[in-house]
Amino acid sequence: MIGEKIYDLCKELFPINRSLTGDGVRKTLNILKKELPDLEIHEVPTGTKCFDWTIPKEWNCKEAYIMDPDGNKICDITVNNLHLMGYSIPINKVLNLDELNNHLYSLPEFPEAIPYITSYYKERWGFCISEKQRRTLKDGEYKVYINSILKDGSLTYGELLIKGKTTEEIFLSTYICHPSMGNNELSGPTVTTYLAKYIELLKNKRYSYRIIFIPETIGSIMYLSKYLDIMKKNIQAGFVLTCIGDNNAYSFLPSRNGNTLADKVSRHVLKHHVHDYKEYSFLDDRGSDERQYCAPGIDLAVCSIMRTKYGEYKEYHTSLDNLDYISPDGLNGAYEIYVKVIETLENNISYKVNVLGEPQLGKRGLYPTISTKETKSIVKDMMNVLTYCDGKLSLLDIAEKMHVSIWELYDIVDNLVKEKLLV
Repeated sequence: MIGEKIYDLCKELFPINRSLTGDGVRKTLNILKKELPDLEIHEVPTGTKCFDWTIPKEWNCKEAYIMDPDGNKICDITVNNLHLMGYSIPINKVLNLDELNNHLYSLPEFPEAIPYITSYYKERWGFCISEKQRRTLKDGEYKVYINSILKDGSLTYGELLIKGKTTEEIFLSTYICHPSMGNNELSGPTVTTYLAKYIELLKNKRYSYRIIFIPETIGSIMYLSKYLDIMKKNIQAGFVLTCIGDNNAYSFLPSRNGNTLADKVSRHVLKHHVHDYKEYSFLDDRGSDERQYCAPGIDLAVCSIMRTKYGEYKEYHTSLDNLDYISPDGLNGAYEIYVKVIETLENNISYKVNVLGEPQLGKRGLYPTISTKETKSIVKDMMNVLTYCDGKLSLLDIAEKMHVSIWELYDIVDNLVKEKLLV
């Protein structure tokens, strides 16, 4: 099962302390490059203007912890890298408990969880702690130590371009900027990696594929600022891959337009492959890079198929979103959904009947030679395909009219093409 391999990749990547920039991102991309040798790794310098944004300073942290009054290390990032607020500035000082509490973050409603907190664009420092542990802290002096570096450097991202027969593209985007979390972070890039392997092996690809591994928000804005013209020209459908590793029901977030090719294919695959899923509203529930790809003036056909959507599960953005929350089965299910999406896109061709009037199927061996009451039902789907193949409707349009999955029509179409009845 592919899900087992995807899960093993999650386990390998889980300990790495990732952020918007830095060595954690590079280490992650170098591991992915072992799986995808053609993956290109790029650096964008600090200070680079990207539309209304600027690439921030690069951040790395070697060591961070708090020493309690009894000399015990707590909130140690070598134990869990979520303990440190992302992009914390360096500090080495002694504080009393009241002063320390101003820099501690916990979740009273989830006392066992360490929250995920960041401060990318304002310099400050902080530690994240479970509410349960926070309640045990006693008065006294606490040493806080953060050995971090904020400096001019670069933002790192990965890009894989797979050529097909045409320059028309399918776009896959996933992010690599969160520390140790399973569903919200690692499910996206790991499933995308194995989808890329699947796409590379596809024979006679109609589409080309643009696949990127970026930090969320600033990464998509940066990438759009570099390649907007070619993306608007070539991309036919796109998908943000995130939160696709748990065992719960599927969910769907449409594009801003709501009726693009990506939306139509996603709904079709979900309806016929998993049957039960929840659709969210772009108006209320967008929260990832679809915000950038669907922004006015950009208007790409980008949506998301997820398992449990970000923000809709209690483990989200906490230490509870760990390797136990995701599973090989959950990852495998998401992989299979996106394989169906790619397969549907590749087979969604507009055909035209090559003869005038109803073709004589019997002489081609496509129609029973004895006519009975059952004859019509036997060839009903074939006749329906022929009826609607006018060169204007795509195969997906026809499948929707017939209330069947597009993959139920593949053999029918192959036979009709073979007999030169469809072009």
